[in-house]
Amino acid sequence: FIDPDPKQIDLSARLKARAIEFHTGTYAEARTELNLQQQLEILRLGAEQASHLGLHVHMGHGLNYVNVKPIVRIPFVEELNIGHAIVSRAVLVGMVQAVRDMK
Repeated sequence: FIDPDPKQIDLSARLKARAIEFHTGTYAEARTELNLQQQLEILRLGAEQASHLGLHVHMGHGLNYVNVKPIVRIPFVEELNIGHAIVSRAVLVGMVQAVRDMK
């Protein structure tokens, strides 16, 4: 679980990690369109770098039914961790519907 920082990505590869998960909290908390786009670009560049180093790329933290849409368009991302949003919605609509809505 790292920030999408080039140094942290390089170190993860040198430590022979198989996969990394980028912390998407900064993206999830972006309040302006400019900051949102900047954070998406940081995540995109990090995913590209990590993939080129042979790392499996995962992302998560603060993702929900609305803000996950741009994230799924980022190449090289293999897994998203969005359990909190799904489980929270499942309380109201059931797990099957909550997962269906996320898909």
